[in-house]
Amino acid sequence: MNFDLSSHRSQLVLTALAASAATASLFTAYSHHTRRRKRRDLDSDILRSLSYPRPEVDSCLPSPTAASIHLPSEVSSLGIDYDEELIREQLARNYAFFGDEGMAKIRKGTVVVVGCGGVGSWAAVMLVRSGITNIRLVDFDYVTLSSLNRHATATLADVGTPKVKCVERTLNQIARWVHVDARVDIWRKEEGGDLLEGADWVIDAIDNITTKVDLLKYCYDNKIKVFASMGAAAKCDPTRIQISDISYTFYDPLARAVRRRLRLQGVSSGIPVVYSTEVPGDVKLLPLPEEEFQKGDIKELGVFDDFRVRILPVLGPLPSIFGLNIATYILCELAGKPISNPLPIKGRKKLYERIYRDLLRREEKIAGTAIKYESPSRRTPHIHNLRCYSRLPIDEDDVALAFEDIHRGRSVVPPHAVPTRPALVRWDPKSPLTLDNCVAMDYAEAEKHVRECFAEGQVPEEVWGPETAEVVWRRREEIRKVLEWVM
Repeated sequence: MNFDLSSHRSQLVLTALAASAATASLFTAYSHHTRRRKRRDLDSDILRSLSYPRPEVDSCLPSPTAASIHLPSEVSSLGIDYDEELIREQLARNYAFFGDEGMAKIRKGTVVVVGCGGVGSWAAVMLVRSGITNIRLVDFDYVTLSSLNRHATATLADVGTPKVKCVERTLNQIARWVHVDARVDIWRKEEGGDLLEGADWVIDAIDNITTKVDLLKYCYDNKIKVFASMGAAAKCDPTRIQISDISYTFYDPLARAVRRRLRLQGVSSGIPVVYSTEVPGDVKLLPLPEEEFQKGDIKELGVFDDFRVRILPVLGPLPSIFGLNIATYILCELAGKPISNPLPIKGRKKLYERIYRDLLRREEKIAGTAIKYESPSRRTPHIHNLRCYSRLPIDEDDVALAFEDIHRGRSVVPPHAVPTRPALVRWDPKSPLTLDNCVAMDYAEAEKHVRECFAEGQVPEEVWGPETAEVVWRRREEIRKVLEWVM
C-alpha cells in the first residue's frame, strides 16, 4: 500500500495522529503533575499532623521528611489531634471490609493485652494496625535474645528492655493516634480490676498456668470479655490451629490443664480460645538448669512439671499465628461481625463422645459392673454418692488423642481402613485400660476382639496376626512419647 504524503487524505491522517499524540502527552504530564502535587500535599498533611510543641525534642532532631519520621514513645500521651482524613486513608481497607459503623465500634474499643511475648505482641500490633485506638499492655518480663525468634517488635537493641515498652514504641510508629498504656507489671487477682479497667476485651497471653486460670476466672465472674491463648510450644502445623470455646478443645496439653482447673472453680464454658490440635512430635524438652530450681516452685511456672515455659521449644511462626487469630476474632466481635465456630469443631466432639460411650459399655461388659458416665460439662472432682461407681481412667480428650493423633483415624487391623463406625478397645486383656493399651478398630472388629480375647481367652496376636501386633507396638511407643508431654 502506497502512502502519498501530498494527498489531502494523508495529511488529515497525519494531523489526527499528531493531535492524538499531543493530547496523550498533555494528559500524561497533567496526571504526573497531579500525582506529585497530591504527594506533596499528603507529605505536608502528615508533617503537620505529626508536629507537636516539644522544642526540647525538636531541637535535637534533624529536619523531618514524610519518608523518615521517628516518633518518641511519649507522643501518644500528648493528646495532639491527628487528621481524620489521614486516619481513614490508613485504615481504608478495614473501612472497606467492616464499613463505617463497624469501624466506629473498633476505633472506640479498648483492649488489654496481658502478656506481651510471642503471642501478645503480634495480637497488639495487628489490633492497632486495624484501628484499635486504646490499648493497655501488661507484662513484667524483659526482652531476651531468645525472644527474637518470635516477638513481633523486638530487635537486638531491645534486649534487656521491658517487652511492653518495646511494643509501645512500635505501636506509636504505626499509628499516630493510638493511646498506649504500657505497664511493666504482673497481673494479680488480688488487685485484678486495676489493670483491666475499661476493657472491652482482655487478651490472655500468659505463660504461667496459675495466673492464666486466675485471670480467666476473674474475667468470667466479672463479665469481662476475655480471649485466651493456649499452647503454641513444640508445634509446627498451622493447619491444626483452631478457634473454639474452651469446652471444645482437643487435644492441647495447656488447654486440658486450664479447662480442668476452671471446671473445678465452676467455669466449664464461655471463654473463646485459640489452640492447636497437634500433638507435640519428636521435639525434646530442654534440660532445666539447677539455678532455675532455686528460683521457686517450678510447678507454678508451666503446664509441665519440672520445666519452665521459657525453655519449651518454640517454632517462631506459630505464636504469631495464634496472636493473629486472636486479633481477628476480637476485631470481628467489636465490629458486630462475629466468627462462627469452625466446621471441624462442630461434630467432632459428638464423635469422641460416642466412641467414649461405646468404650465405656464395652468395659462394663468386660468388668460385669456399672461404670459411671458424666458429660465433660458436669464432671466433678469427687463423687459424693452412697453407691460406689468405678470410672474409666481416660476421658473424651484421651479418646480424641488416641483416635486422631495416634491411630490417624484408622483401624489397627489390615488393611487399616477408615472405620465406618470408629471404636476404641482395650488391646491386652491382662492389663488395665490405659492410653497405651487402647487401640482403634471398626465397631464390628472391636466386638469380635472382646468376644474372642476377653470372653474366650485367646491371645490378641493370634486373633489378629503379627502385622496388627506390630502396628499396635508402634502405636504404643508413640503414645508413650506423647505422654512425656501431656501427663
